[in-house]
Amino acid sequence: MTPGEVTRNSADRGSVTVLAVGALVLALVLAAGVTAIGQVLIARNRVIAAAEAGALAAAPVTFRPFGATGSATGEAARLVHSNGAALVRCECRPNRRYGPRTVVVTAVVNVHVLGLREMSVEATAAAEFRPVALLAGP
Repeated sequence: MTPGEVTRNSADRGSVTVLAVGALVLALVLAAGVTAIGQVLIARNRVIAAAEAGALAAAPVTFRPFGATGSATGEAARLVHSNGAALVRCECRPNRRYGPRTVVVTAVVNVHVLGLREMSVEATAAAEFRPVALLAGP
């Protein structure tokens, strides 16, 4: 045997391969976890935007003298659907008074996490409308 030569035991053969496979599996699991979290966060942002848009659209429709047509719930549903969500609830009753009113809209988005599991992400948003501000002018 020459100096610097390493003797290999037959039990050591393939140990680097096992470590490499373990590292690869760990990297794949981490990538899948990050992807799943990303899918849920994207769905969360989408449902929040949908609920806020629905509430903002429905609020002025509750005040009929404003000139709005249709129903507040219909407007909320239209905006929620255009943002890729489904309307769960709209607390938006018509009101002819000039006092402030608050509209509350709840929306839901279903997301398939990694194509394995379906998850529902729900958000609620509120918008206030003050018809008396229309009389004040610019």
